[in-house]
Amino acid sequence: MTDRRPNVLLAITDQERYDYTRPDGPPVETDAMDRLSSEGMQFTQAFTPISICSAARASLLTGQFPHGHGMLNNCHEADAIQANLPSGIPTFSDVLDANGYTCTYTGKWHVGRDQTPEDFGFAYLGGSDRHHDDIDEAFREYRRNRGVPVGEVDLEDELYTGADPRDGNQGTFVAATTPVDVEETRAAFLADRTIEALEAHVHGNSSETGPFFHRADFYGPHHPYVVPEPYASMYDPANIDLPASYAETYDGKPRVQENYLAYRGVTDFDWELWAEAIAKYRGFISLIDDQLERVLEALEAFGIDEETVVVHTSDHGDFVGSHRQFNKGPLMYDDTYRIPLQVRWPGVTEPGTTCERPVHLHDLAPTVLEIADLEVPDTFDARSLLSLLEGTDVDGWPDSVFAQYHGDEFGLYSQRMVRTRQHKYVYNGPDIDELYDLEADPAELQNLIDHPDYADVRREMRKRLTAWMDETDDPNRGWVPEVLERAN
Repeated sequence: MTDRRPNVLLAITDQERYDYTRPDGPPVETDAMDRLSSEGMQFTQAFTPISICSAARASLLTGQFPHGHGMLNNCHEADAIQANLPSGIPTFSDVLDANGYTCTYTGKWHVGRDQTPEDFGFAYLGGSDRHHDDIDEAFREYRRNRGVPVGEVDLEDELYTGADPRDGNQGTFVAATTPVDVEETRAAFLADRTIEALEAHVHGNSSETGPFFHRADFYGPHHPYVVPEPYASMYDPANIDLPASYAETYDGKPRVQENYLAYRGVTDFDWELWAEAIAKYRGFISLIDDQLERVLEALEAFGIDEETVVVHTSDHGDFVGSHRQFNKGPLMYDDTYRIPLQVRWPGVTEPGTTCERPVHLHDLAPTVLEIADLEVPDTFDARSLLSLLEGTDVDGWPDSVFAQYHGDEFGLYSQRMVRTRQHKYVYNGPDIDELYDLEADPAELQNLIDHPDYADVRREMRKRLTAWMDETDDPNRGWVPEVLERAN
């Protein structure tokens, strides 16, 4: 009997802001991602459970919040709390692999210092980056064969953090223009490998092999924002508008936020430098988007677009100058916690629909399993989006999301966040808490935690946070709720 369960293609970007694919967002060319929205469903209130790469990716794999799977910060760092996922935690990919799906993977992994996708039911097809994962030599060999070895090209317009933004001997590498052809970028290479995987699935697909799940993880638009022409000059820094949050003063905010300007080396970055970085970041997104379009065209050319669910999302966002910050950190603003999410499911999801229900990144784990008509492990701490994709409104769907942060690189720093459409509350263990009215202040500039007019909101949001901590077995629920009660 032919297995008629749908194929699934999951395309994940690395550190992509949510607003760049919003109709009312900045003018960034994202035709492929926009196409997925117009031909499927766009989720406008999607959030990562944590804005740290390894932790977020481990949550997606396991369907658990970070405190459940234990990978709280980046696995490649010297201070990694947990270098690998503990054995025995069920993953959606293992379930797929055990139940008739052929699972393949290209690109970034970053979920385990000594583990690879092959430890979780995938066949890994290459494209790793040595900084985050050193899984294979495929891309480096590809570049050597083309005569432009990785790391041996002369970059232009280089930008760094630190006292001298043009000095590569100090600070963090932020952005540059590379002279290589588009075909020599890692984004194009990963698209090639993904298309090859799709073709192999088509030629090998039969009643014996069953449907496929392919995961394409792009390295970008995570810094350094290094892009070739025409993307390097696609966006003119002079035409980039100041984000509203650039007016940040840090008045009434946790001290760590202003300290982070120095920690990241951007204290002295002026708007001219930020505009330059933002222009390259936007070019990076457009580069990846064009490669995603190639993948979508391949689905059509192979005649499998109607039987393949396509999902695009990101592990978390990026500040890129918002709040004058670089990268991410102990700042739970929407810039890094809100993520893009589009799902196209031909014949099931109504084209051009929008879902405003709040959802988490790791809700995709049970969603994929239910799409595949498989049982969801009871260890998953996530909610399937299947009913929403089918157009069924769900009674009792949560009207808030929960997120957390545990520290990264510089040490432990405990945060919890609960967010509704109108308000956001952030519990900061070491410092003042935060409360924002997102309708009146979408840039999250004014901390209302001590404002007398918001006393009732503060109490309500703290109760919501406590409920989330109880529901998810957050280990901090043993003492934080009592602290919050006294704080009221």
